[in-house]
Amino acid sequence: MRSTLRTRRTLALTASGIAVAALITGCGSSGGSSGPSSSPSGPGTPAAVTLQTAQDPKLGTIVTDSAGFTLYRFDQDRNSPPESYCNGSCAVIWPPEHADGNGNVTVKGIDSKLVGTVTRDDGTKQVTLNGWPAYRYSPDTKPGDTKGQGVAGTWFALTPTGGRAGAANSGPMNPTPGTPAPGNPTPSTPGY
Repeated sequence: MRSTLRTRRTLALTASGIAVAALITGCGSSGGSSGPSSSPSGPGTPAAVTLQTAQDPKLGTIVTDSAGFTLYRFDQDRNSPPESYCNGSCAVIWPPEHADGNGNVTVKGIDSKLVGTVTRDDGTKQVTLNGWPAYRYSPDTKPGDTKGQGVAGTWFALTPTGGRAGAANSGPMNPTPGTPAPGNPTPSTPGY
């Protein structure tokens, strides 16, 4: 009987490990989208979207959603013209910040001229800041978390001008010649 319980427990742990590995691998193997995908936040989009600023002791002034969750940018996206390359399983880990059905976004402490939207591969509208698509990070479980900062060297908290928060902010806002072109994100990039 003990060996049966131990076997079941081992199988359950193995299955969980495989599921996590598949999610991470799936996120790493999708540069662009191979087709429409469903929105990770469900079929309904928020009735009202607010971008606001917050002070982080390590990163300085960052952008959050109305609930205080940190918003991030993905350096393999494109900001001019805006284009989102985080789709499919990537968008499960990094859910896009969707605009309301009319593309309206309210701002607090951010220049409204810098705020816009981009139409994603699945047809939904994603909020942009200075052209950069905005995302949440699923492991950020409470307002003020910044666990997504620096993930894979390509994910950074947004500043009110659309730049990278923290020390990485000193780098270029657009990819440099040594960085993969936005149209061809590196499939093996971890955390993406």
